[in-house]
Amino acid sequence: MLKVLIVDDSPTVTDYLEFILNSDPGIKVIGKVTNGKKAVEYLEKYPKPDVIVMDINMPEMNGIEATYRIMASHPVPIIIISNTANISEKRTSFLAIEAGAVTLFGKPSGVNSPKFKDDAKEFIEIVKLMSEVKVVKRWTRLNGKKEFAEDIKSVVIEQEKAGEIKIVAIGVSTGGPLVLQQILSLLPRDFPVPILIVQHIADGFLNALVEWLSEISVLPLHIPADGEEILPGHVYFAPENYHMGVKNKSKIIFDNSGKENYACPSISFLFRSVRENFQANAIGVLLTGMGKDGADELKLMKEKGVVTIIQDKESSVVYGMPEAAIKLNAATLILSPREIAETLIRLTLKNDRFSNSATNLNQRGK
Repeated sequence: MLKVLIVDDSPTVTDYLEFILNSDPGIKVIGKVTNGKKAVEYLEKYPKPDVIVMDINMPEMNGIEATYRIMASHPVPIIIISNTANISEKRTSFLAIEAGAVTLFGKPSGVNSPKFKDDAKEFIEIVKLMSEVKVVKRWTRLNGKKEFAEDIKSVVIEQEKAGEIKIVAIGVSTGGPLVLQQILSLLPRDFPVPILIVQHIADGFLNALVEWLSEISVLPLHIPADGEEILPGHVYFAPENYHMGVKNKSKIIFDNSGKENYACPSISFLFRSVRENFQANAIGVLLTGMGKDGADELKLMKEKGVVTIIQDKESSVVYGMPEAAIKLNAATLILSPREIAETLIRLTLKNDRFSNSATNLNQRGK
């Protein structure tokens, strides 16, 4: 039986979430408290739940401070539930991700809403999936493994034979905001190619994610328009409910043909489009996340000569997508977030510019 603690100052919300969760025979709500302080106290007195579902704005102690304290003393997978109509609250939710929460979810629609059944089903699925996350300290290997230098050296030699990198495509799901924050924060202002990203995230959070990441990135971040020209050194996020790809090596294209691998936008769609347009002159990156979206296409990219990078298990929140790709032998390199940033710089910048950027990266990483 999966045990859940609900933390929210609204009795109406807590009762509603309890109603949804208890409708599943495999889930039991074992406690309901009204603020973060009481959540911390609960964990000191009672058996630890498998998952905590927590609001952000609460009296005495908010969800961010509570997440910090819980992850320091009684680590538990925490799902932050947020009012997606409240722009300020959505932005604040990402501070809880920094504190150690595993994912975000919009508060489910009311029972009279036509979206109620779908929202309730998705909420239950998220709670079950997050209960399987092994909560550990992240980014434990910031300086990289000893063999990394030799790994990247051989890849650079092979890439120089294939030609200049023209684009980077990144796919990521659960755990993505934090790893994207680390990678993007390390990329230099003179990063010379466009980056296209598909991030699976709950509806309503994408704009807030891009704003939050913009605070740490020197590169311009966008949610593009259909047909928009891609520019060097700019980062483009697939919009909600549309697949994103490229056309004629120069323009963003959207597709609304429905879900692929249970996702829209789909990482597979992006990877396939990049492979068809850029052949070997690309880098494909698959990061933390559940499912297998992008795994097959990353394998096809590698067969085309694309450098393919997969996030390592130690730094991943959920190792579903990376593991699926590894089983297909789809990885050129398996790296930590910091190593991924260094590799992107090394493969796209010329030697003299790389030396300067590497120096700056080391300074930022200290």
